[in-house]
Amino acid sequence: MSAISRRGFHAAAATSLLTGCSSKQPQGPPPFSRRSTVAVLKAASYDDDLTPIILAGLSHAGLPDVKGKRVLLKPNLVEFDHATAINTSPRVVVAAFEAFRSLGAHVTIGEGPGHRRDTFGLTEEAGYWRQFHALDEHFVDLNRDDVKSIGPFLGRPEFFFSETLLAADLIVSLPKMKTHHWAGATLSMKNFFGLVPGSIYGWPKNLLHYNGIANSIAALNRQFRNTFAIVDGITGMEGNGPIQGQPKHMGALVFGRDIVAVDATCCRMMGIDPAKIDYLQLAADLGAISASQIDQRGENPASLRQEFGLIEQFKHLRLA
Repeated sequence: MSAISRRGFHAAAATSLLTGCSSKQPQGPPPFSRRSTVAVLKAASYDDDLTPIILAGLSHAGLPDVKGKRVLLKPNLVEFDHATAINTSPRVVVAAFEAFRSLGAHVTIGEGPGHRRDTFGLTEEAGYWRQFHALDEHFVDLNRDDVKSIGPFLGRPEFFFSETLLAADLIVSLPKMKTHHWAGATLSMKNFFGLVPGSIYGWPKNLLHYNGIANSIAALNRQFRNTFAIVDGITGMEGNGPIQGQPKHMGALVFGRDIVAVDATCCRMMGIDPAKIDYLQLAADLGAISASQIDQRGENPASLRQEFGLIEQFKHLRLA
C-alpha cells in the first residue's frame, strides 16, 4: 500500500470519477454454505443502561478476543432532524465504546457522512458531544482523514481509504435499523458507504451511486471482512428512509460477526424478505441469508417482528 496525504489525492480523484462508472448488475454468487450466529437482545429505551446489554450481545454473538486490538466503531450519521430518528443514537455508540474499552480494545469512532461536509457539525447536532465530552479525542472524520491506496477496487487501478480504517483490526458497523428509498433497507452492510472518503469520491458518495448501490454495497463488504455489527433497533425508521421516514420503535439491538446474517435477520424483524434485497443476493457467498442457516441467540426475531412501512415501489419486498 502507498500512503497519500489529503493534498495528494485530487488528480487520482479526477481520474476515478471520469472512468468506468457501470451500474450493470453482476450474476449472484453461490450461497454461503456454513452456519452463523446472530443475537437479538431487548433494549426498551435509550435511557436504559446499554453497556451491559451490549456486552451480553457481544458474548452471545461470539465476538473474538479484542484485547489490545484496534477497534473502529462506525455509526450511521446522515442528516439531523428533531422530528424523526435518522442517525445511530449517541447513547448506543457511547455504550459500545465503553463495552469494547472494558474488553481491553483501543477504540476509535469514525464516520464519513454522505450528505454533510461538516462531519463535526453533524455530530454536534446529533447529540454526540452531549453524550461523549471526549469525542474529539476518539473521533476520526473518514471523509477527510489521510488515506492509503489499496490498489484496484470498483474497476479503478487505485482506490483510497482512510489510514485509520485500514489500520483497524476490527470494524464494527453501528447502523440505525431503517428502510431506504433506493436499496429497500439500510443496515450494517449499507453503512459501509461511510467508509469511502467523500473528499475524494464526492457527496453523496457519487462514485458508489455511479457503480450501482447494490454493487457497491457488496464490493465494500467483500473488501472489508474484519467486521462485526451492532444494529440500533431501539428506534428505527420506516417509510421514506433513510432521512424522511417516520420513527419506528422496535426495542432491540442486533449483534453478529456475519453482517450478512445480521442484515437478513433485521429484514425479517422489519417484515422485509431478505431474499428480495439485491445487495444481500450479491453478497450471498459472504454470509447466511436463509433463516435455517442462522443460529439465533437471545430473543426470537419472529416474536419482535413489526411491519415497517414501505414506499410504494418496495411493497413487493414484504415478507410473506
